[in-house]
Parts: sequence; C-alpha cells; structure tokens
Amino acid sequence: MDALTTTGPDGSTSADVDTDMLIIGAGPAGLFGAYYAGFRGLSVTVMDSLPEAGGQVTAMYPEKVIYDVAGFPAVRGRELIAALVAQAGAFSPNYLLGQQATELAHEDDAVVVTSAQGTRVRAKAVVITGGLGTFTPRPLPVGSDHLGRGLVYFVPKLDVYANADVVIVGGGDSAFDWALALEPLARSVALVHRRDRFRAHAHTVEKVLSSSVEVLTHTEVAAIHGDNQVEKVELVNNRSGDRQVRPAQGIVADLGFTADLGPLTRWNLTVEKRHIVVGTTMATGVERVFAAGDITEYPGKVRLIATGFGEVATAVNNAAPIIDPSAKVFPGHSSDDGPAA
Repeated sequence: MDALTTTGPDGSTSADVDTDMLIIGAGPAGLFGAYYAGFRGLSVTVMDSLPEAGGQVTAMYPEKVIYDVAGFPAVRGRELIAALVAQAGAFSPNYLLGQQATELAHEDDAVVVTSAQGTRVRAKAVVITGGLGTFTPRPLPVGSDHLGRGLVYFVPKLDVYANADVVIVGGGDSAFDWALALEPLARSVALVHRRDRFRAHAHTVEKVLSSSVEVLTHTEVAAIHGDNQVEKVELVNNRSGDRQVRPAQGIVADLGFTADLGPLTRWNLTVEKRHIVVGTTMATGVERVFAAGDITEYPGKVRLIATGFGEVATAVNNAAPIIDPSAKVFPGHSSDDGPAA
C-alpha cells in the first residue's frame, strides 16, 4: 500500500478538495476507476469510510483466493488490491480514507460531497463504487465476550492458525473457502453448520468433504470456554440435542453480514433492494453522478469483480465528456499509445 497518497481526517491538509472526479469506494472497482480516470487525463480523489484501500476484500477476505479475475488463474485478495493500488498509483490519485460520504449538493457545474469528518470535495463528476455500502457482520449468538480473543468474523492472516484447532461456523462460500485455506496449516479444522444444505458452490463443498476437514451438520455453537482466550467450544446437535466439547484456539464465525447504503439513501438516487439503479452508461439519473460495481442494479446484473471493472470503465468514459465537453466517450485503446516506459 506504499503507493497510496492519503489525505486523512486528521486535518493535515485542507478540508476543501477540488478534483475532476470523485470516486466513492476504494474497493476493486473504485481502484480500477481511479486508474482509468487517470488514463483519461482526469484528476481523481477516492473516498472511503474504511481506513485502508480495498473495500470488502481488504476488510473481510484479504487471504481469500479469487479465481474469477481476468488474467489471474488465482490471486489472493490482498495481492489483487496491492496490484490495483500500484496500477492507479501511476496517476497519483488522492485518497480520503476513513471518511464516509454523507452529503451531496450541486453547485454550478460541479457536485459537492461532504464527509462525516468535514472534508468538502468539489468534483465535476462522481462515481459511486461503494460495493455493499456499510457492512456489518452477523454476530455469533454466544461468546461475544471472546470477540478478538480467539473469536473472529474474518481471517486477516492465515498463519495465525498454524498448528491450532479451528472451528468455522457457516455454510456459505467464505466458510468453505476458509476451511480449505486453513486445512494445511491448522492442527484440525471443523466446519459447523446448523443445516445439512450449504450455500457454497457445489465444487467447493465437494473439495471440503473430500479433505480432512470435519463437517458437522445440524450443529450449532452452544458455548465458548476460556478465561482470556478461546480454549474450548461446546457444540450441540439441533436435532438430537447431543452435546460435545472440543478444543479450539480459534473460532471463525462466517454468518454473513448486513449491508446498508446509509447516507446515500438521501441523495435522490433510485434504490432497489439496497442497490442503485443505473442505465447503460452507469448514470444514476442524478446529475453528474454515476455508479458501478456491486452497488448497482439493472436487468441482467451479475455481481462479480470482473463485471465491476467493465462498469467503472464505462462510467468514467461517459463522465469524461461531462467533465470536459471536448472529450469523447471512447478514448481509444491504451495499447495505441505504444509500450509503457
């Protein structure tokens, strides 16, 4: 992340920022948008409520291996974000991290966005790439007093669990991905799910079932034991009522999360099921405001990182003539400029 040039909420720079384009959301789509806007010759500011670039990938899945990004047979989340930051860094975007966009107003030929921390950004166009908006993990019903002391909702580093007994709670893709990632490192891995049907991809489920991971269905966490750190976990079968206590130094509760668009709901955007409705140009219907990535909705929408890359390029290119009337929507191919220096 050394390539970041950050204006933080500590007052170290002016509270007023002028920029051609403001990108709200520093996840994969936002970071690629910062690169593409720079490629179009625009000055760019990126704002995000999180303290680090990378959005949901950095906050929740930095060690998760991603298989569906073009050009990467497999890439860890943190590696993808580092590459996107480096790519955007060629055009020196200004990052406003740890700042939540709260207010939007129009002023002459610009949009003014104010953050909860008091920073006022005047931009000729805005692209919202906020992913899921503000997301909060669903808590494990028991053992909240062990949060951060062996109980986590996301796995920041895999090596923390080397030679440990780990219990993973959940039945979705992330729970199964963590099980596969931790199996070669941990002493033991158990995956606990309250049903016998899973939301994870069938191929991933088969890989886990064929591994040394112990899969316990119709099972829930009844209690967590340990004075300072997690030492044991008590499990209960929700059909038979049978209980078992097993050693555990780590519990990963992957129960999903709740998402909220927060202040964006006050921006006169058309919102359907917590997503912003856009047209084919990624315009939102609010003057000079576009959106791209997981936060958007339109017929046939597919929520993939790969899709977000294309959408944000479309948004930037269609915003360019609004920022500079002499600009064209299609700028030509980057390869037309010859090899990079």
